[in-house]
Amino acid sequence: MEEFAALIDALVYTRSRNAKLAIIAEYLRYTPDPDRGWALAALSDGLDFPAVKSSTIRNLLKERVDPVLWTLSRDFVGDTAECASLLWPAPLEAAANPPSVADAVDALSKMTRKTAIQELGGLLDRLDPSGRYALLKLATGAMRIGVSARLAKTAFAQAFDVSVDEVEEYWHGLAPPYPELFDWAAKGEAPPDTENLPLFRPFMLAHPLEETVVSMEDYAAEWKWDGIRVQLVHAGDGEEAETRVYSRSGDDISATFPEMLDALQIKAVLDGELLVRGTHQGGETGGAASFNALQQRLGRKTVSKKMLTESPAFVRLYDVLQWRGEDLRTLPWSERRARLEQAVTELPDSHFDISRIVKAESFDALAEIRESARDDAIEGLMLKRRDSPYIAGRKTGLWYKWKRDPLLVDCVLMYAQRGSGKRSSFFSDYTFGCWDGNPDTGAELLPVGKAYSGFTDEELKKIDRHVRQNTINRFGPVRETEKELVFEVAFDSVHSSKRHKSGLAMRFPRIHRIRWDKPAHEADRIETLQALIRD
Repeated sequence: MEEFAALIDALVYTRSRNAKLAIIAEYLRYTPDPDRGWALAALSDGLDFPAVKSSTIRNLLKERVDPVLWTLSRDFVGDTAECASLLWPAPLEAAANPPSVADAVDALSKMTRKTAIQELGGLLDRLDPSGRYALLKLATGAMRIGVSARLAKTAFAQAFDVSVDEVEEYWHGLAPPYPELFDWAAKGEAPPDTENLPLFRPFMLAHPLEETVVSMEDYAAEWKWDGIRVQLVHAGDGEEAETRVYSRSGDDISATFPEMLDALQIKAVLDGELLVRGTHQGGETGGAASFNALQQRLGRKTVSKKMLTESPAFVRLYDVLQWRGEDLRTLPWSERRARLEQAVTELPDSHFDISRIVKAESFDALAEIRESARDDAIEGLMLKRRDSPYIAGRKTGLWYKWKRDPLLVDCVLMYAQRGSGKRSSFFSDYTFGCWDGNPDTGAELLPVGKAYSGFTDEELKKIDRHVRQNTINRFGPVRETEKELVFEVAFDSVHSSKRHKSGLAMRFPRIHRIRWDKPAHEADRIETLQALIRD
């Protein structure tokens, strides 16, 4: 555990991506099995210990230290694991017999809700502050150390001089601590046998179009739909055949959309946008509903029959990577598109259709079409070079995304909360609202959204200072501020919501500009947002 703790400490204090890669790669090269495999799983969010949650740590600390001291310290530090590791009253001889990473994983896996507090306390007693911090990060899965799953896999590839694309393809057929993966990459043994497994293949991604202008002779345009990018994979034969649905990040979300599993019974790997069908008057279902309708199903481990009936999922296909066992990724887009148009005729139209090509004679004509695309779950346009193969990751010049311009509204800062990780010392999470009526006659501000991005580090410091100097109330870690500061908020769409007092929910809100110059009473009203609803 000492080496793992040193790894976590080094990553926390390192901002450079290349430096993080080098640190992880060195750890993976020189740490023995199975500790390095468990560490890799932790860094890539591949571990889950249901018995240990943040509440477990809070309850445990309140037994060992003064509850008021814990509450005040946690509020000041801003990170549960960091605060708990420093406050923990461990015996002086605690670090004499620290557990290995494998020991810790084994112990955490065996814990139940009833035993977790006592057994977790026993593990913490055997560690120094750095070890306790690493253990708690491992236990809760809330790493927040600037390492994504992709970066961890890239570091693995760098450590053993193998292709990160091969690592990605093998990854989803293996389980932690990945002995087959290390045997192949580190020891030169045969690659894992994954031929008949429904594995995830890394997506081909697009660059923002920004200032680029493309020729419509070289590129094809199609709609970019406002759902979630998915990959459907069917592999195996007979009783061993299996279909899985993967998210953009490679997470298996099959249980959330079970209706898609029986819909694909042909050996294939398909790329598309998962949407739900909208319900029209009379109860009939039709085309794609807004993202707000899809959001009701995201993250659910079980899906009710009512939800399957009222919001059935389907996939609007973009591309075909494999079909009937043939790998098509090296073919140009134009040929893959022709194969996809043929393939979709063999799939049930209740669960599949194809993203339509947008025809335009010139780039300017395409721009006019894009400007009109605000309805029907359209997020913008995709531009794909006609001769491009399907290549994992973002490759310059092949695919572009041209999202519609965001909507903008002026809101007033209402509440602020400290962030996590490197932002734990700053109030960086902001709740903002709009006026429910005329502010000059005593209208109320109602919260309409929350954002924690879109500003620079210097702007963050200035907002943080404003929050501290203008706090009028406190609710645990949340501070209510004077209703003075105006944010220009960018968002993609707005929808009706019964969960919020304002009756509204924004899609992807972010701070576009800080309006230090604008009086709060000039901020927008709820009715402005209501007029933009496209449910």
